[in-house]
Order: sequence, then structure tokens, then C-alpha cells
Amino acid sequence: MRITKEYDERRNEILDTAEKLFHIKGYENCTVNDILKEIGIAKGTFYHYFRSKEEVLDAVVSRYTDIVMSKANEVLKIDSISSEEKFMRVFMAMRITSEVDGDVLNSIHKSENVLLHQKTLSSIVTAMAPILVKVIEEGIEKKVWSCRYPLQYMQIFLASSLTLIDEGIFELNADSQMKIMPALISILEKMLDVNEDFFMKLLTEYWQR
Repeated sequence: MRITKEYDERRNEILDTAEKLFHIKGYENCTVNDILKEIGIAKGTFYHYFRSKEEVLDAVVSRYTDIVMSKANEVLKIDSISSEEKFMRVFMAMRITSEVDGDVLNSIHKSENVLLHQKTLSSIVTAMAPILVKVIEEGIEKKVWSCRYPLQYMQIFLASSLTLIDEGIFELNADSQMKIMPALISILEKMLDVNEDFFMKLLTEYWQR
């Protein structure tokens, strides 16, 4: 008996399977045929939903980005916290260890998942920079800080932060990471023209959570 499924259900099944196989085999070693075999569908069915394996990859990356953006946008709605607290909460929204299986996150760092890794970092920087800009603009309006190039500074800050503390790019031990973060925060303070240690207490609190 032929089993038919609703569009979104079948699409999500393909994505769930592909994500699992990328974790097990690595994106580079996983083929469309591997996905078909795992689900038990015809090639035509796959291409009804996705034009290529890379389009599946983009959809998997979008899943991660959507989780981060959803968390960050929820923070934007909070009016009862300071601008600096809001900035740190939005920034820390990029920690998705409670929403995504740890083994899956670790698999992103495999050499055979380099494209997945690269696309994930790029997608998050692109999505999160404008959200952080909203926080920056709120702080400017409240005269908490000033910032000459909000979008460009946030792109630089995010790209630097995500790259330097990413274990898949730089092999830093815990001590080195603890030294990198204060340095990044110091750069942020200069970008926003605020006093030294403006964010440091908040950083310590969030880093220990």
C-alpha cells in the first residue's frame, strides 16, 4: 500500500533524515541516494521538495538560524531590562545547546562537514547582526552609548566572536577561551564608546550559566 504524506510532513522527514546522516556520515560523504534509501522514497519524490543536496543543507542551516533568531527576537520584546542586559541576552541566544542535540552540534565541526559549518556561521552572522543593531539603536536613543557604524561593527563583532571561540576553527582550551572573551568584550566597549568593564560583569554572569 502506497503511503502518502502531507507536504510539510514529508519535507521535514527528508530534513530530519538528512541532518541525521550528515551527523553520522558527514555532509561530504552523504549522498542523495543515502537519504532516499534511509527514508524509502523515490528520487522523484526527493526532487519534488529539494533541487539538490546543497539545498537540503541550506534548509538544515536555516533550522539552526531560526532557533537563534526566535530566541533573540523574544529578548527584543522585553522592555523591563537595560540596553546592556538586552545586548548580552541577544548575543547569548546563539547558544543553542539546550535546543539541539550536543552530538549534532559537535558533528558540525567534522572536516567532512566544513560546508555545513561555514554556512551555519555565515547564516547566523547575517541574521543576527540586524537584530543586535536594533539593540544598539535602542541604546543610542537612551544615550547609553554611541556607535558610528552599528551594522558594520556588529558584523565584525559577531564574525570575530563566532570564529575565535569556535572549536572547529581554533583549538583553544578553556583558559584561552576565557581570555578571548574579555578581549572581545573590550573591543565591543570601544565600538560603543562606553567605559571599560561596562559589560564585564554581565559577561561573567552569562559565561558561567
